[in-house]
Amino acid sequence: MSDEKAKPVEELDEPIPADAGGIHGSFAALTLGALGVVFGDIGTSPLYTVQECFGQHGVRASVHENVLGVLSLFFWSLTLVVTLKYVTVLMEADNKGEGGIMALLSLVPSEQRRIVGTRVGWVTLLVLVGSALLFGDGVITPAISVLSAIEGLKLIDPHLGTYVVPITVAILVCLFGIQSHGTGGLGKLFGPIMVCWFVTIGGLGLYHLWENPSILWAVLPHHAARFFWNNGVHGFIMLGSVVLCVTGGEALYADMGHFGRGPIRLAWGGMVFPALLLNYFGQGAMLLQYPELAAAPFFSMVSHPGARIALILLATVAAVIASQGLISAVFSLTHQAIRLGYFPRVLVTHTSKEMEGQIYVSSVNWALGLACLALVLIFKESARLAGAFGLAVSGTMALTSIILHSVTRNTWKWPAWKSHGLLILFLSFDIPFFAATCAKFVDGGYIPFIIGSLGFLCMWTWSLGRSLLREHYQANEVTCEQLREKLKENPPVRTPGLSIYLASNRDVAPPVLLTQLERFRGLSEEILFLTITSENVPYVAEADRLETQMIDEGYYRVVAHYGFMEIPAIPTVVRRAARRLPLRHRLGNATYFVGRETFAATDAGRMRAWQEKLFAFMSRNAADITMVFDLPASQVIEVGSRLDL
Repeated sequence: MSDEKAKPVEELDEPIPADAGGIHGSFAALTLGALGVVFGDIGTSPLYTVQECFGQHGVRASVHENVLGVLSLFFWSLTLVVTLKYVTVLMEADNKGEGGIMALLSLVPSEQRRIVGTRVGWVTLLVLVGSALLFGDGVITPAISVLSAIEGLKLIDPHLGTYVVPITVAILVCLFGIQSHGTGGLGKLFGPIMVCWFVTIGGLGLYHLWENPSILWAVLPHHAARFFWNNGVHGFIMLGSVVLCVTGGEALYADMGHFGRGPIRLAWGGMVFPALLLNYFGQGAMLLQYPELAAAPFFSMVSHPGARIALILLATVAAVIASQGLISAVFSLTHQAIRLGYFPRVLVTHTSKEMEGQIYVSSVNWALGLACLALVLIFKESARLAGAFGLAVSGTMALTSIILHSVTRNTWKWPAWKSHGLLILFLSFDIPFFAATCAKFVDGGYIPFIIGSLGFLCMWTWSLGRSLLREHYQANEVTCEQLREKLKENPPVRTPGLSIYLASNRDVAPPVLLTQLERFRGLSEEILFLTITSENVPYVAEADRLETQMIDEGYYRVVAHYGFMEIPAIPTVVRRAARRLPLRHRLGNATYFVGRETFAATDAGRMRAWQEKLFAFMSRNAADITMVFDLPASQVIEVGSRLDL
């Protein structure tokens, strides 16, 4: 037998692009790109955050100490949550440059994330919950961002308020409708537009701050403490509105792989953070003089009708960009979940040849789109949606802190005092934020809870089902060596041709082949076992992509390694493998054998009947493996089996 690692790139039969997922471009270009993609969500928070704090259900803006207290909470929230937690600490917890909650999971020791039978590691459960909440965030962000921007029309003419919902719906339909065409070209405009946005909101804030600089005393933390003392329980509940100023913090971490920590940190410290502080303090300074403007403080920062129209247009574009960032993040999260085995197969399409991260998931796109439209039509006002927004954000923040603690303590081997101390610091503001948003459950907080619960149930069920399925096959597995001996003792009938079997385990004969042997006693002259492995890294270098091995005369093994951010391309793998294997038959005449399971879903198995029915439903509706792996449909044969998990 021979075992051959991948040949150098130049020996392959087709050109290979630069390492997928690599960070390309100058530092300045990456920083500009980060401004356009990473900071859209948090950058549009001034549209609705101050309004929510001093609006109908908020505190009175006419009370001087309330304004100083809320601004103090804004300042320390942005400083501690975003600057310290995400920008400084979490961005150091990367997997080969990739960030996000799924990448964080891959850094956790395997025993804490292992799925065995019906037992799921506690860290894995937390990641599934956090991922599900991020799906809820992806539903709410486009709705509240665009709706709050269009609501500026009411200040121009109250009669225009009747057009807010129709215009918002039209924009969202267009936004989700263009996703299949990719946003690579538009993405080049996002950076300059968001620079204009941050300069504008920072400038407006500076203008009002200049008129009433006393608001700067709000940076002193005792104003935040006095706010809670003066307002009691209501002041604590207001944290559910204050948390809106840090929405988008997860995006800083999740998008690190596309731009790198350096450009993101520079963009945050050099432009985004100062612009947000200036705008929030500017709105506060304006409310000290004109508390009656609390119903729409952001757009009240300009009084000239023409300037206000221009601000509404700019805010709308910024809201669309923020929405685009969250939609892309949900696509990426879905893809990672599929590759790591936590979600059923869906068809993932590349929309850019230059950027690995530019993908489109049709089913997820339209599910998000319909959910966003439903929220807009049901709630009709951004203020009514704000209560729904905070729960998803604060819940994910708290879970991320706990998972990070597992990494620092068990993977990085930090001393207990350092690891526990960091966890206590982060949870000291994560838990109050989450508790305060839970108080808004009936005011809309149930929305991310429902979305998150459904998402978690699906991912948990899929994980359990796949784990039990693996155990079923392991209990009946036949190693390749055992198969070779078995075939020598009782040779099957051999027919001309090449058969390619997709195998989940590189060392075990595919169940499909064993079924074929048992039922037909015949095999092709040449057999190729193909295994696609998903590594706990975002990208695999092309030099390490492929392993080929000749098991015996006419029997070959190919193992292709892919990262959790990559999309496997089986025809390409097979073509490259053929260059280094002594295959006698043409690939154009090869037959691909794949398995398809159906599930009885009774109480006889280890899985609950209701859960197995859900697993069976998801399995039936998972994307066709032929389409997912781009297999030639006319050359595929599916072999079915019926199981009860």
